Amino acid sequence: MTELLLIRHAINDWVKTGRLAGWTPGVHLNPDGQKQAQALGKHLADAQLAGIYASPLERTMETAEAVAAHYPALTVQALEGVGEVRYGDWQGAKLDKLRKDKLWGTVQNHPSRVQFPNGETIRQAQARAVDALEALVKKHPNQRIAVVSHSDVIKLIVAHYIGAHIDLFQRIEISPASTSIIWLGMDRPFIRRVNDTSYLPALPPPPTQKPAALRRVRQVFKRRPH
Repeated sequence: MTELLLIRHAINDWVKTGRLAGWTPGVHLNPDGQKQAQALGKHLADAQLAGIYASPLERTMETAEAVAAHYPALTVQALEGVGEVRYGDWQGAKLDKLRKDKLWGTVQNHPSRVQFPNGETIRQAQARAVDALEALVKKHPNQRIAVVSHSDVIKLIVAHYIGAHIDLFQRIEISPASTSIIWLGMDRPFIRRVNDTSYLPALPPPPTQKPAALRRVRQVFKRRPH
């Protein structure tokens, strides 16, 4: 039985852009993400990992390196099969704009039928990720390994091994720097844990200050006679 620790990369500096990162190069962990990665590494320091693999993108490799810092004998191995979904023309686009695209509704409700413009189908993304993990199982029988990937990819992996139709994968929540655990052997798969974030530091609360425009509107109403 091989134990797979599926880890989503920590928070990155692309979040505030409101754009779909995809395979965009140069997307790194932000300060909060670095803290998450350090907490993740500390959490897994005694996990006796036999291998550490990651999508080749910077944000996943940096997350994996925080784990590898506790394993001097291991180096992070890039694994393209668990790389981000190839979104094609959607890559780098603003999410507000994408939500107006007719394809957006299909992505949310019938992803099994989706192919991103000049990109891959969601079915292809799921198949390559599962194939990559199955190859790791053969390479690491009866061992525990960590695989750092992306939200949608991990959702697709979990959906496959739990036996859920691909159209339901959006119902699975995978948070930044979370860990999900799957056991794979000759018998049926076992989903041991999904979206564990119990070891992560609390993020600062969202800003409570109201936007300036809204404050001005309220000040106008306050000045009006009743």
